[in-house]
Amino acid sequence: MKKTLYSKFLLGYLIFACFGFLVVATFISSMTLEHLKREKADTLYRESTLIANTYASDLYDNKISLEVVKEQLDALSVYLNARIWIINPSGRMIMTTETPLDLETEQVVEGFDPTITESSFYTTGTFFDCFSEEMLSVFAPITSNYKVRGYVVIHAGMDDIRASSESLLNISYIMLAIFFLLSLIILIFFTEMVYLPLRRIIAATEQYAAGNMHYEFSVDSEDEIGYLAASLSYMASEVARSEDNQKKFIANVSHDFRSPLTSIKGYLEAMLDGTIPPELHEKYIGIVLNETERLTKLTNSLLSLNNLNMKGMVLEKTVFDINEMIRRTAASFEGTCQKKHISISLVLTGETLPVLADKGKIEQVLYNLLDNAIKFSHPDSTVKLETTEKHEKVFISVKDTGIGIPKESLKLIFDRFYKTDLSRGKDKKGTGLGLSITKEIIHAHNENINVVSTEGVGSEFIFTLPVADEEED
Repeated sequence: MKKTLYSKFLLGYLIFACFGFLVVATFISSMTLEHLKREKADTLYRESTLIANTYASDLYDNKISLEVVKEQLDALSVYLNARIWIINPSGRMIMTTETPLDLETEQVVEGFDPTITESSFYTTGTFFDCFSEEMLSVFAPITSNYKVRGYVVIHAGMDDIRASSESLLNISYIMLAIFFLLSLIILIFFTEMVYLPLRRIIAATEQYAAGNMHYEFSVDSEDEIGYLAASLSYMASEVARSEDNQKKFIANVSHDFRSPLTSIKGYLEAMLDGTIPPELHEKYIGIVLNETERLTKLTNSLLSLNNLNMKGMVLEKTVFDINEMIRRTAASFEGTCQKKHISISLVLTGETLPVLADKGKIEQVLYNLLDNAIKFSHPDSTVKLETTEKHEKVFISVKDTGIGIPKESLKLIFDRFYKTDLSRGKDKKGTGLGLSITKEIIHAHNENINVVSTEGVGSEFIFTLPVADEEED
C-alpha cells in the first residue's frame, strides 16, 4: 500500500501525542511528586528548626514547662497537618502531638538512628516501623551548650502529597489535551495549505505524464508551493507550445518543400509531354531554377538554424568596422531599391565604429533585417540604418515605414516559420526563418535584439554589439 505524505504526517502527529502522554504520565508525574515532596520538606524543616531553637531548647533548659510546649505544638500540628515529635538521641519519646502527655508510660522508637537521612534533612518511609503508611519525616537537632540534646521530628503523610501531585498532574493532562486540540490547527493548515495543493500538483503531473499538456490547474498560494505549481503549469504550457510549434514546423516545412517540388515536377512533366512547346522551355527552365534556388535557400536556412542551436558553437570573433559593413550591405540592395523606388538613409556614428563579433554572422543579420525592411516597405519610402554608441555598446537600428507588425504577432515573429497574415500576403516566398536565425546569432553573442512596431506605420529592429577595445584593434 502506498504511503502518502499526509498519512505519514498524521502518523507522526499520533506518535507525538502518544509520547506526550507518556512523558506526562512518567517523567512529569515523578518530577511533580518529587518537587512537592521537597517543597513540603523545606516547609517542615523550617518549622522544625524554629521549634528546636525555641520551644524545644527552652524545654531542655527548663525555661518552659512540658505542658506549655505540648499546647503550642498541638496548635502548630493542626496548622501544618503534620505530627510533631520530640525525642532523645536514644530514641525515647519526650512528647508527641498524636497523644496526650503521659509521663509514666515510656515510648521508645526502636532502632532510632538520626543518620537515616544521610546527607539530606528528610526521609520517607515508615520511620523505623512506627507507621503503617509512608510518611515524610524531617529532622531538626535540639542543641544546648554545643551538644545535641534531642531532635524535633515532624511527620507528614505522603498520601496528602501524592493527592496534591495527582491534582497538578490532572491539570497537566488537561493542558496536554488542550495543546493537542489546538495543534489540530496545524494539521488543518497542513491539509489546506500543503497537502491539497500537492494533490492538485500530483494530479497535474499525472496528466502531463499521460501526454495531456493542455491540462489546466491552479494553486492560489504565494509561497513555494504556489511557485512550484506556477512553474509546473508554465513548463507544461511551454511543452505544449513546443509540441504545437513542432507540428507547425513539420507542416510548414512540408508545405514549403512541397510547393516548389510540385511546381518543378509540373513544369518538367509539361515539357516532357509537349504541353509546353520547345520554344518556351528556356522560360520555364528558368522558373524551375528559381524554385530550386528557393529549396536551396530553405535547406541552407534550416541547416544554419540547427548549427546555431548546437551547444558549444564557436564564434569566429574579430574586430571590424560595423559602419563599413552597413554601407556595403546597403549597397548590395541598390538594384532592389531602385525597382521599388525606395531609398536607404544611413545615420552612422563616426567614420569608423569597431566592434568585436563574428563578421560573417553579423553580416547575415544585417542582410536579413534590411531585406525584410525593403520587402515590407511601401514604394517611395525610406529605410533608415543608424548606429549609436552608449555604455560600451553599439546599438544598430534598422527602421522602415512599411506595413508594420500586428501587436499580437510581436512576441512570435522570432519563432521559426512564423509569418503574420500581412507578410503572407506581401511575400509568399519567404521561409519564415530569417528573423529566427537573426535572433539566434545575436543571442549567441550574448547580446539582445528588440523590435518596436506599429501596424500601418512601420517597424524598427535594434540589436547590440560590444564595442572593440583599443587593445583588440
